[in-house]
Formats: sequence, C-alpha cells, structure tokens
Amino acid sequence: FKKSCPKNIIKNIDDFSHRNIAFKDASELAQEVLTMFAEEKFDNCTIIYNQFKSVIMQKPIVKKIIPFDIKILENEIEIKGEKSPSSYIFEPSREEIFEELLPLNFALQLYKAILDNSAGEKAARMTAMDSATNNANTMINNLTLKYNRARQAYITKELIEIISGAEAV
Repeated sequence: FKKSCPKNIIKNIDDFSHRNIAFKDASELAQEVLTMFAEEKFDNCTIIYNQFKSVIMQKPIVKKIIPFDIKILENEIEIKGEKSPSSYIFEPSREEIFEELLPLNFALQLYKAILDNSAGEKAARMTAMDSATNNANTMINNLTLKYNRARQAYITKELIEIISGAEAV
C-alpha cells in the first residue's frame, strides 16, 4: 500500500506492534484523526487491518469508519425487529449524544483494530517459531542418525582391521 498509494497515507505508526497498547493510545490517535477530518484534510477514513480469527487464521478487513453512516445503524436495528431510533425520545438531544459517543466509538474501533492486528501478528510469529522449532528438531534427529551411522561404520572398519591384523599374525 505504501508503494502503490503513498499520497493517500497521511500518517503511519509502526511502533504499536512492539509494545503494549492502551486504549489511551488509540484514543489519542482517534482524536488526531477526528481533528484532521474536522479541518477537512480528508473526506473519509478507511481502516485496513487483520482481524484475528484464530492462531492460524487472520482475515483482512477493510472498513470505512469516517464519516459514520447513521442509516447503516437504523437498517441493522430494523433487521433485528427493534424499534427505529427515530421513535425514541432522547435526553439530551440525539445530536448531542452522537457528538459525545461517536468519537468514543471511533476510538474503540481503532483500538479493536490495533488489538486484532497485534494478536494476529503475535500468532503468526508464534506459528513461525513453532514451525522453525519442529524443522530444527527434525534436522537434529536426521544429523544425529547420520553421525551415529558414520561413527558405527568407522568403528566397524577399525574392528575389521584389528581382526584382520590378528589373523595375519
């Protein structure tokens, strides 16, 4: 992605994979992104990460998270058979609630993506190390077998020479 679309990348943070990630880190990053969005430095934000499914499987996810589409939420609620959000009475107003909750939701989505990606990376490393250990053990066993065979052949050769020498005398 860095090679194909470098102008679309505003900021890249690499050090999340080498340390423990706190919600505070994701919250600060979310605030920075929301500030840039408010300053109209970009018109939408898509997050791309590996969703952790299991130790051997991670699923690539591409998710648009800014701007938040309230229609998607309303459709999900209607599919579940619940009341439409427009039929609820909000105190304070619906806009004030969304103004407070959407930044938190955005930070939470970033945090989840960072944790999923980190878990997937650690799982991939663990799988690679397990595979390397198994390969090393197999190699050690094969080399030990070859060494023992070579040593046994040398000892047999020495014994044959000693026995042949004793018979000659």
